[in-house]
Amino acid sequence: MAGTVITFYSYKGGVGRSFTMANIAVLLARWGYRVLTVDWDLEAPGLHHYFAPVLREKPRGGVIDLAHDFLAGAVEPAPHIEKVDVGGSGTLALLAAGKMDRSYMGRMQSIDWENLYAQGFANFLEVCRAEWTAEHDFVLIDSRTGISDIASICTAHLPDRLAVVFTANDQNLDEVVEIARRADDARDRMPYDRPRHVVLPVLSRLDNRVEYKRAEAWKIKCAAAVAPLFENWLVKSVPEDLMLRHLTVPYVSYWSFGEQLPVLEEPTPSPEQISYALETVAAVIAQGFDRTDVLADNRDAYVAAARNQHRQFDLDLLVSSPRTLLKATEKLIVELNALGVRAERSVSGDPEMLEQAGEQAEHLCLLVDGNASRWQITEAERFLRHAIGLEGEQRQLFCVLSRNTDRDQLPGFLRNLRHLELGSRPELVARQLHDLIQGSSEQEPNLEALTKAADALRGVPDRMPYAGRFALVQETVRGMKAALDAGDVELLLDHSADLALISKTHGDGAQAAMPTELRAAVGELLARIDRRLNAFTD
Repeated sequence: MAGTVITFYSYKGGVGRSFTMANIAVLLARWGYRVLTVDWDLEAPGLHHYFAPVLREKPRGGVIDLAHDFLAGAVEPAPHIEKVDVGGSGTLALLAAGKMDRSYMGRMQSIDWENLYAQGFANFLEVCRAEWTAEHDFVLIDSRTGISDIASICTAHLPDRLAVVFTANDQNLDEVVEIARRADDARDRMPYDRPRHVVLPVLSRLDNRVEYKRAEAWKIKCAAAVAPLFENWLVKSVPEDLMLRHLTVPYVSYWSFGEQLPVLEEPTPSPEQISYALETVAAVIAQGFDRTDVLADNRDAYVAAARNQHRQFDLDLLVSSPRTLLKATEKLIVELNALGVRAERSVSGDPEMLEQAGEQAEHLCLLVDGNASRWQITEAERFLRHAIGLEGEQRQLFCVLSRNTDRDQLPGFLRNLRHLELGSRPELVARQLHDLIQGSSEQEPNLEALTKAADALRGVPDRMPYAGRFALVQETVRGMKAALDAGDVELLLDHSADLALISKTHGDGAQAAMPTELRAAVGELLARIDRRLNAFTD
């Protein structure tokens, strides 16, 4: 399958376009994709500065050499591409603007692009493009700013898609949609069969840490301005302003000095860090701008799906257990391995080691004796944040209880899982886990379950006879959320039926009002479910 060509463009300079593209390229490569970056900002090239610490060799040629090679009679591109070492299971390469020596500026300025096209350079570029897309999953082009012959090559001729990077000011907003229209008009005049552009707007360098109210006002203004760019790819149930928030790269002063790659220094970023936003944008690109309803519903799961799309897990199942169940755990793992399930025991109780270990296994199993340990809760919560796939595939969390465990004392998200009993025969539990793993593709909530859940949530009354009824509602809503997170259709149906029953009021004594926190929880869960319901019909 041919790769995708995406041009990163900005109408004005200084918006962080090259920074954004370079870091996204690194992320995609580390996630297992084959990525080629092309520096077509010929008058102010900069990608080689970002990649300098990880370039195997300094660029010896580049884009301007393609033009000179063509003028010299070449019929296919010479090997001007350099390898970039960023780790991960994918590859990253750079086609620089050219060799950065004293002759560069003269060689660049001597190129007459209009004359080149008159001599057939467009067909030569098509050969280059075919070679690049055959060898790479993504070709990311860093285009120069403004309106020019070079910009037209990058926005009209070469790309499948555009990523338009802009900042919150009127100069950018006046042009951000017009850029796409001009590129489409120019493409219509070309003799190549390519569809109209799909455009990803990326709001960059937004500082909302100090002037929060002003930043919020500009977010709303920006969302309204770029709304037309979402029309041909954003899932209809996802608001444009919510999507733009996911596509916003914040201003962080620490990263404003020099040409840096924060994604290499922030491997597991928190929401306040710039790499968190860059991961989100990279995930949208990796997923082909698709399933944005999942992004709106669960950002971490969406990013994890993009990160793990090319990943082969080392293990099928990681088993987390306390020391009191060590012997039972060892027997269970032996039985699982005998059934062909690659299983190992989670050995560390240090949360920092958990982050460093990454995601070793596709599924997680907790063996609980009495109470779940703080370590097990942390491990399970982290797993669930990354567990929901995009096409119905589901990484599963299993909970196996010893006889000493009181289910009612478990945390809510564990209490609402389907439990297995450890008992005295680990081989029986191993068989159950094996069968559940083999049948994991059938766990995505279906249309009927989602519809009944939505109806039950809408049926919760504003007032009830006494406050205790709302406590039951709150517990049931938590159970519905956990069932939705875990993809447990039967449990979601059961909780929905319970909620419908609890919500029925009798008589005229409805004196207790719904608590504000509960109202928010009901609204948030209903919004999630509505987005999934709308996705069935989009």
